[in-house]
Amino acid sequence: MPQPWVAIQRNPSSGAGLRSRPIRELIRGLRSRGITPRLYSRRSEFDAAVTDPARRSHLVAAVAAGGDGTILDLVNRHPQLPLCILPLGTENLLARSLKIPHCGRTVSEIIARGNRQRLDLGRLNGRHFLVMASVGFDAEVVHQVHAGRKGGHVRHLSYFMPILKSLWRFRPERLRVSVDDSGVIYEGRLVVVANLSAYALNLGLVPTAVGADGVLDARVFSPRSFYELLKSFVSVLRGTHEQSSEVIRLTGRKFRIDSDVPVPIQADGDPAGMTPAEITIEPLAVEFIVP
Repeated sequence: MPQPWVAIQRNPSSGAGLRSRPIRELIRGLRSRGITPRLYSRRSEFDAAVTDPARRSHLVAAVAAGGDGTILDLVNRHPQLPLCILPLGTENLLARSLKIPHCGRTVSEIIARGNRQRLDLGRLNGRHFLVMASVGFDAEVVHQVHAGRKGGHVRHLSYFMPILKSLWRFRPERLRVSVDDSGVIYEGRLVVVANLSAYALNLGLVPTAVGADGVLDARVFSPRSFYELLKSFVSVLRGTHEQSSEVIRLTGRKFRIDSDVPVPIQADGDPAGMTPAEITIEPLAVEFIVP
């Protein structure tokens, strides 16, 4: 009788294969529970394995072993599979939201128990995201980080110089935001559209975002100078931006963001092109195995 199995897609930058302790723990934990682990570095081999009808029928879960970018890549390739996370990245926003720890043994227990939760999926210009997408200053930083990346793991320190460069060149462009084709146009300089409330450095930027309510929540900021950007950042740190008349709070199923000149976009910490952006929601479109 064919044995249940798990396909593990690892990010070579986030976890060096069997040299990664959490991956070793995950493999040992799965084997001890009668589940066969299969570790893949190449996307093509992973894709061939999980789409083979004979093997697919016994697949327990597809595991993203890496950061938010690894999870996002797996979701975009196989949104129909039951997914789990072995968080090995810098921020691990989704794993934090789902309360999945950086521990292979615990993740093997989570998979064996099989508790499942469906989440909404965001779609940005035809590509999925799970946590949030943004346009403006933070997206510019993300673009610079990835443009200067020479392989290896992206760490918090990797953002230091790109943030300084982005601040030095800070010239925020006017953004136009429409919601659900209402015809009403909101203007700002930085827009965050969130499916989940998680954000880098534990910032509560969009605290009302819930990943299974069928809508997206957005915040529109309007910093026109370095001083105003710093003021907005401090208000987010304090949580007072939610009461500020200078911040526009929006909820909807479809957002359109335009600008007169191209402005960077990011999704879940990865570059996602330039404006215009069309962002929509797909309710309960992906299934995760969770604690």
